[in-house]
Amino acid sequence: MKKPNSRYVAAKIIAQWMDDESFPDRLLAPVREDRAFITELVYGIVRRKQTLEYIAQKFVNRRPENFVLATLYVGIYQLCFMDHVEEFAAVHETVEVVKTSRHPDAMRVAGMINAVLRNVQEEREAILKNLTRQPDEIRTSHPEQLIHRWTKQYGESDTRKLCEWNNVPAETILRVETERVTPANFMKELARAGIDAKPHPFRCLETFVTLPRGIAVPKVPGYKEGWFTVQDPATSVSVELLDPQPGESVLDACAAPGGKTAMMAGWMEGEGELVAMDLHDDRLDTLADTIKRTGWDFVEIIKGDASKGFPKAEKQFDAVLVDAPCLNTGVLRRRVDARWRVTRDRIEMLKKTQWQILTAMSKAVKPGGRLVYSTCSLEPEENEELVNRWAREHSEFRFVKAKRLFPPKSGTDGAYAALLRRA
Repeated sequence: MKKPNSRYVAAKIIAQWMDDESFPDRLLAPVREDRAFITELVYGIVRRKQTLEYIAQKFVNRRPENFVLATLYVGIYQLCFMDHVEEFAAVHETVEVVKTSRHPDAMRVAGMINAVLRNVQEEREAILKNLTRQPDEIRTSHPEQLIHRWTKQYGESDTRKLCEWNNVPAETILRVETERVTPANFMKELARAGIDAKPHPFRCLETFVTLPRGIAVPKVPGYKEGWFTVQDPATSVSVELLDPQPGESVLDACAAPGGKTAMMAGWMEGEGELVAMDLHDDRLDTLADTIKRTGWDFVEIIKGDASKGFPKAEKQFDAVLVDAPCLNTGVLRRRVDARWRVTRDRIEMLKKTQWQILTAMSKAVKPGGRLVYSTCSLEPEENEELVNRWAREHSEFRFVKAKRLFPPKSGTDGAYAALLRRA
């Protein structure tokens, strides 16, 4: 059986994303052959969409149908942003995408794409130099309104740094399960396996390790034994604020994929009650896999809708973590399509959901108990403004403190977490 053209697979995924705004990570899920290369192409094109539009419009008079445009982007992205791909292969294999696609006008379209890519190949240096003189929304490929709102909040210099940060492909970072292996021994096993991993510098925590690119996580020593979970150091902020203790009753209300749950289980030393809740079956499966692999047998996994409260209305906990759905603007390196989903309507919709979840889950906090609200958003409407307004309207809770991480400064994903205590 002939191996499918990897560029064709990438073009089909990009075209579908253009058609219906499907989530790229879900479209990539079934891909097995050449997965790393196809993922790099798809994420890179989604990330650089606005830049690619700007480049393409110089060579194409009218916007072609989505599949043809996606194929063009596949070729342009390789030529301009993938130095490790040979130019001949980038052009030839991309033209072959159309020839083998059963397009009704395949030969004419293939000729057009070939001509455009040859021009881009010849003018590459001039194109890249010209990009440096363009406005930030084109140069860094971010929506203009998003840059405008960040500039008002963080200033022009930090906004530019943030946009550039978002365009660097995210590293894979592991958190060491110190109940299973010491960070030092884990690093020794990685070195023995030929993996040149580095301790993550965030706040000098030794428990986070950055993998070199191209390493498959299931191949890392200790994967089956539950020595680590895949998570960014930013996830530690909400757990530190919650400070779960051995013997307490603790609820992780929006728990999947389970990294924070496993982290809390370690803080509790496996003693007490730890309940992990999520709504969707596929996320519950991922959560269960994480808990099983890391060996925290005392964790109870349940299905529940956080916006409606804990399923057992009378049940209360010493500590509740609410990791609310949000715009994901702090994790745009990982959620490459999220930058194109930021709209005023979506912000308003999410604010209502966040308020609903916070209110519903607050009822599960014992008198004197702790509630941590967290997001991976950089937007004040979802963070400080929402928490402050909520605390004013719920006098039984007192705002204690909050932490916020700004990616270019923290070297981590963006995050916000606020600690509230019940009277």
